[in-house]
Amino acid sequence: MAFPYIGELAALFTSLCWSLSALAFTLSGRIIGSQVVNRIRVLLAFLMLMVINWILLGQPIPLNLRIDNWFWLILSGAVGLAIGDTFLFRTYQLIGPRLGLLLLSLAPVFSTLIALFLFNEKLSISQLAGMVVTLVGIGWVILTNREVQMGDSPHKLSGKGILFGVIAALGQAAGLVLSKQGMQGDISPFAGTLIRMIAGFGFLWGSALISKQVIPTIKITWQNPKSLRWVFIGSIFGPVVGISASLLSLQYAKIGIASTLMALPPVFMLPISYVAFKERIGWQAVIGTLVAIIGIALIFV
Repeated sequence: MAFPYIGELAALFTSLCWSLSALAFTLSGRIIGSQVVNRIRVLLAFLMLMVINWILLGQPIPLNLRIDNWFWLILSGAVGLAIGDTFLFRTYQLIGPRLGLLLLSLAPVFSTLIALFLFNEKLSISQLAGMVVTLVGIGWVILTNREVQMGDSPHKLSGKGILFGVIAALGQAAGLVLSKQGMQGDISPFAGTLIRMIAGFGFLWGSALISKQVIPTIKITWQNPKSLRWVFIGSIFGPVVGISASLLSLQYAKIGIASTLMALPPVFMLPISYVAFKERIGWQAVIGTLVAIIGIALIFV
């Protein structure tokens, strides 16, 4: 018997991991660019996941999984990691991580609609109410400031940044739905994450090879060891631990609920920004956080 609320708790842990990875990838992206960060973090995550699978499962690549598991997870990796995250990192650069994460919080809405139409996955009244209240709280946390500080670099809203953020949300929503299909059965989240990473690795480095960006990517990363450290940290909390926790959540929770709880990074970013950059937290953000907590309580009820 599964631990009670394991899916929901895994989704909350995912949010914490993604908050830390967003900070690390933003700092590294300012030095070497979002495209380079995206390629390097997928490479690092792929290597780390192979080691983890070798230690835990006895084989670096889970070749014992069914063909349908591989199909859905590969597809989810291409849509979510390769396409969705590419637009997300560009969004971070244009309007900052907290505003980017605000637009990414549209993913629960998209994923709930997709799951409803494709799989007839319905939510109860209290769950829907919890989703709405949580997303309102998340939006409140972010929109109290139209200009967001991350250290000494201000970010302002831009049309291009908003468009990229919406595309990133659609990519993540579709990736979650496809991942849930791929995780049917008793599958290790680390094995599922590795398969998704194979798709992201192949797409990103394949396109880099075609555009002759492999050598420049390695060169600029090697010349900026500080950025490599941030990418490494972000890769641990994002593609390795964060995505594995999200797959665990999808195995035990409904897509709409899981994706809503995964949309909480803007709330987690408040104390992180306060500690890392001494960013002042206003009373509006505190109220928004309390609203989000009420929404989470409704979901668990």
